[in-house]
Amino acid sequence: MRKTLINIDSMLRYTYIEMSTCRKEIIVKKYHAIVIGMGPAGMAVSAMGAALGLDILAVEERKVGGECLNVGCIPSKALLKASEVNFSAFDMKQFGIDSDCDLTTDTHKAMEVVRGKVDKINNKKMMKAFDRVKLLLNEGPAEFIDRYTIVVNGKKYRAKKIFIATGTEPAIPPIPGIEKLTGDQLLTNLNIFNLEKFPHKMTILGGGAIGTEMAQAFSRLGTKVTIVQMGGHLLPAGDKEAGDLLQTMFEKEGIKVFNSTRIEKIEVKKKEITTYTDKGNFVSEKILVAAGRKPVLDSLKLEKAGVRYTKQGIVVDRHMRTNIGNIYAVGDCNGLALLSHAAMHQGMLALMNAINPTPFKFKRNKYYVPWSVFTKPEVAQVGLKEHEAREKRLNIEIIKRDFVTYGRTVADGHPEGFIKIITNKKGRILGVTIVGESASEIIHEWILAIQKKLTMFDIMMMQHSFPTIAMINKMAAEDWMMKKMENPSIRKIARFFM
Repeated sequence: MRKTLINIDSMLRYTYIEMSTCRKEIIVKKYHAIVIGMGPAGMAVSAMGAALGLDILAVEERKVGGECLNVGCIPSKALLKASEVNFSAFDMKQFGIDSDCDLTTDTHKAMEVVRGKVDKINNKKMMKAFDRVKLLLNEGPAEFIDRYTIVVNGKKYRAKKIFIATGTEPAIPPIPGIEKLTGDQLLTNLNIFNLEKFPHKMTILGGGAIGTEMAQAFSRLGTKVTIVQMGGHLLPAGDKEAGDLLQTMFEKEGIKVFNSTRIEKIEVKKKEITTYTDKGNFVSEKILVAAGRKPVLDSLKLEKAGVRYTKQGIVVDRHMRTNIGNIYAVGDCNGLALLSHAAMHQGMLALMNAINPTPFKFKRNKYYVPWSVFTKPEVAQVGLKEHEAREKRLNIEIIKRDFVTYGRTVADGHPEGFIKIITNKKGRILGVTIVGESASEIIHEWILAIQKKLTMFDIMMMQHSFPTIAMINKMAAEDWMMKKMENPSIRKIARFFM
């Protein structure tokens, strides 16, 4: 009897496979999890899942590393470094160094170096992270069949959990005439690092992170740059004082900035592009669009799985789940925080929640999301900004210290900048903005302080190595304490006990 059942079962499986083969839709294997998109979020889910011993299917339509590694964070930082070295080489006299050498800037070689560094990172060593993962690379997009099943290149794959991490792409604003730009006349982060020759003049639409970083990089390598944006100040998502200081530094370097500017139309005549605005007309060889992002969702056919989404991205709860309980959306595709580190963190939280059978899940809103812009000076921010705290009518104190008051930053030749801390009356830290050298590095103790509900007293009592740039954090906390000591009652008590 037992032998008969086994034979019947084998026959049923064989018949199913034969029928599926005729339809060219074979369910190859059932996985614990399918991860769609191998940017920072997808890689985090895949690597952690494989480390836990889960059977992971990873799907990447283009390149592992997503936009961040290939056409975003990494190449932009490499280009910024090249531009910084070039800028310093022509300004060595500020350090007392005279050079009789005739210096030339070869932007073609600079861009070759950028591409070489990306290739070096995106090599076989990085791909070893996928040794324990089934990776479908360059086999086409993933498309949902139902809440547990996807199809890639005609083959079906099933999993108990599915993680969507398809990211975003540049949004092209509907400006009259922009559709007439051809080839690399219209630049985005997708094609800017493929340039063989830098333009003499470039107009940048947008004053956010991408716009400001590329403005300074290209300007320092010889391009005349104009930034045109609708925001009231550079880095509109950040602190106004920070944006204003960055604009001052940009203008010293020859970068023109036009805020609160409406673009009316774009015209192309031969090789010249004219951008018409309510602040004047700007002629350039190329336009860089850095005015927003949109989620990459169309090829997924989310309707088949019943997943809800909007123009901003896939709708998720605070546990990173979509409205379909076994499907998670992590990273830029959910529109929550378009930052690589936020994407990685969301991927980690989503996987931890997916394997957690208890109702006690990790909530994304418990973890603060910082951001940094890698211009010179750098800008970094976490928590509330000053205008947000005032809009909420919070009873706050503002502690601000300028970089020029610290010997190390003056000695380094980087006295520009400030640290601004928003606290309540008891010294609880609500938000921090830093503009200046190493701002992206020294912001981190403030992230932990806010997350762990520490106070200015805790920062003051923590010993900082001198003369690190981070010492300015402690100095700001000391300013807070000195201000408290000016209270007549505290002074009276101090005198009494002495």
